[in-house]
Amino acid sequence: MKPKKPGSEPAPTADQATKDAMSNATTVSPAHSASTASTLITNIASLVTNDPSLGDGSPLGLIQDAAVVIEGDRIAWTGDHRKAPATDNRVDAGGRAVLPGFVDSHSHLVFAGDRTQEFNARMSGRPYSAGGIRTTVAATRAAGDEELEANVTRYLAEALRQGTTTFETKSGYGLTVEDEARALRIAAAHTDEVTYLGAHIVPPDHAEDPAGYVALVTGEMLDACAPHARWIDVFCEKGAFDGDQARAILTAGMAKGLHPRIHANQLSYGPGVQLAVELDAASADHCTHLTDADVDALANSRTVATLLPGAEFSTRAAWPDARRLLDAGVTVALSTDCNPGSSFTSSVPFCVALAVRDMGMTPDEALWSATAGGAAALRRTDIGRLTPGAYADLTLLDAPSHVHLAYRPGVPLVSGVWRRGQRVV
Repeated sequence: MKPKKPGSEPAPTADQATKDAMSNATTVSPAHSASTASTLITNIASLVTNDPSLGDGSPLGLIQDAAVVIEGDRIAWTGDHRKAPATDNRVDAGGRAVLPGFVDSHSHLVFAGDRTQEFNARMSGRPYSAGGIRTTVAATRAAGDEELEANVTRYLAEALRQGTTTFETKSGYGLTVEDEARALRIAAAHTDEVTYLGAHIVPPDHAEDPAGYVALVTGEMLDACAPHARWIDVFCEKGAFDGDQARAILTAGMAKGLHPRIHANQLSYGPGVQLAVELDAASADHCTHLTDADVDALANSRTVATLLPGAEFSTRAAWPDARRLLDAGVTVALSTDCNPGSSFTSSVPFCVALAVRDMGMTPDEALWSATAGGAAALRRTDIGRLTPGAYADLTLLDAPSHVHLAYRPGVPLVSGVWRRGQRVV
């Protein structure tokens, strides 16, 4: 089946009390229905557009003392607030910063249970390994559809309150034909950015026949899952799938119309990054252990290096060297890797703070990577920026600058979120 058109997913809802909370910003009552009315958000201290042709000319395209106009689900205008056109509605941002909604391009939200005991043991000195995934597989297989749906909804709402307006999520905790297909059906009810990850690990019931499991992933399971997904992914790592297996899995998915992405070089040096570039994968995710050849390959390709600092935080592993990648000209994205084992956070602001503190990124670079970088990792140009024609996905911070995301780590600074032109937080 042809992949769904990106950006067509319905906006999630929030309760009215959350919608009405404005943290001292004021809104004039709408004059027309939300589908046709225009809205001016003005008195913005700093507006991040991610268009270097605007504002200060930096990659963030910062406009000071700014305003933005929304028409329907799109951005219609940005610029100096004194030059703003007339609109039906008006929102006073109260001297706050406005930035594009975060684009979380790597998450694992369809699961049941948690791995509290594993985390507690690891923090007491046990090193992380991919084996813990099996615990979540057992819990997910045992869960009903309603439980899995409730979990996805819960974590989506968490992310939305923290400014995430687009997210990708994967299967990978079912590892049977039926369980992988139902995971993708559930995910597809919330986003078009759905990834088939039947190749997460070789499950215990195929431990003695990994080749047979690869045949299942590239055969019957792929046939059942492809209609519900846009992407195909594989965990290319010692203890999971080697380079030849990963190539077979990704090329089989590509033959079904799925686009490749890959878990690469997380726990050790390996072939994942080179394979990602060879297959023109949208992203190589983790990228913790890289050779100079890996960095050069990424720099000379369209493949985005998606860094996931929540995983390093939660496993006490070595941090990816974002500075090395950026200085080489690699396009970098930041994402949460939200999952119950190695990165149980839905907070992009938290990951931004980690990237600035521990991965060598500047606040500007980290924000760009969490918005425009995430959009690039999904090969999207209609999100991750606030320019005319892009989706009206905006985050309002209770701060005058985006720098506060790293300057005030852990503080709930998001005081408003618009998604597809609708106020949802």
